Amino acid sequence: MKKCLLAAALTIFLVAAHADSKRVSLIFAGDIMLDDGPGQTIAAGGDPLAPFAPLLAGADYRIGNLECAIAGPQTGRALDNKIFSFRAAPASAAVLRGRFDAVGVANNHSGDFGPGAFLETLAHVQAQGIKTFGGGPNAAQAHAPLWIERHGIRIAVLGYNEFKPRSFEAGATHPGVAWSEDSQVVADIRAARKAGADVVIPFMHWGWEREPGPTQRQRQLARTMIDAGASVVVGGHPHVTQGSEYYKGKLIVYSLGNFVFDGFELAEAKVGWVLRLSLDKKGLRRWDTRIARMDGAGTPHPDADAMSPCGTPGERSPRLCRNGPW
Repeated sequence: MKKCLLAAALTIFLVAAHADSKRVSLIFAGDIMLDDGPGQTIAAGGDPLAPFAPLLAGADYRIGNLECAIAGPQTGRALDNKIFSFRAAPASAAVLRGRFDAVGVANNHSGDFGPGAFLETLAHVQAQGIKTFGGGPNAAQAHAPLWIERHGIRIAVLGYNEFKPRSFEAGATHPGVAWSEDSQVVADIRAARKAGADVVIPFMHWGWEREPGPTQRQRQLARTMIDAGASVVVGGHPHVTQGSEYYKGKLIVYSLGNFVFDGFELAEAKVGWVLRLSLDKKGLRRWDTRIARMDGAGTPHPDADAMSPCGTPGERSPRLCRNGPW
């Protein structure tokens, strides 16, 4: 009898282990700005991503939002109507290598120095073996999904910006970012599903800066995307975290806040979430977050004692988990 019970227990363990091996762990990090303080760290031989290297290394795939241009000083000039413009040195792209597999460029700073610098940004990032999405040489490429294929699971990640200036929007024959028009977003999600995506994740740049909660617009669009076939919705731009919730059993994380960024006096802007998703062919199985606390130079540091959102689909609402090691 004991042998039978042991055999049964071993079978359950092996089945569970096999099931887990058919999952993909996917990390999303918030805004990454490599100018100013982080740029000075890099120029001095430092690495602002070093404190998070072990956590990033533990995932199958890592995605962040690149919130700056990466281009030489001879390329383009800052737009006249912007309060803040960010240009990182070309050498700064190297710190992303081995830490991120892809970066989204659908945001309100990718085009800070014009289309030439935007295209140069894409070239510097891609030269490091890192994919870009949410922007490109034309609208068709800007709206094309980032395809991730692991363990037989096909994941499509889409990137959109809906914060001014709209002049950064890609056109049929000119470069830029994917703009968030509801009808186009819905069409892109449905097209990704039709193309064979098991999981579709829109990565949004939306909402109002420094606001602790999502706007009605964010809530409406998140639901529209899930109704269209999105599996998870992830957002950023407000420079602060904005909470999470479920809609029809699907996870929405409204804002991850900052990840590598300096220049903020607001305490909440110095804290971000790193989101980890565990996915299979049916969608999200479990998820958690880890706190990133930025120092004065914009370098993020893990906070092992903090509590942050986590959960499993099917729960009424997200809960809080302690930030231990992954």
